[in-house]
Amino acid sequence: MNEDFYKQQAQRVRALADKADPFTKKRLLDLASKYDVKAGKPSRASRIIERPTPLPTNQARP
Repeated sequence: MNEDFYKQQAQRVRALADKADPFTKKRLLDLASKYDVKAGKPSRASRIIERPTPLPTNQARP
């Protein structure tokens, strides 16, 4: 199986998720993210980890 196969599967699963009930939609979107990882895209968790933490702007100064 190659990257294109996994990309196509992720698209198909997302199309099904658009028409599904909330419980099934969540499971289908999880499956689509697994296909994305196999296709070489970073996982959702790694995208969140890579995002820098914003610094607080309203700090009380002594």
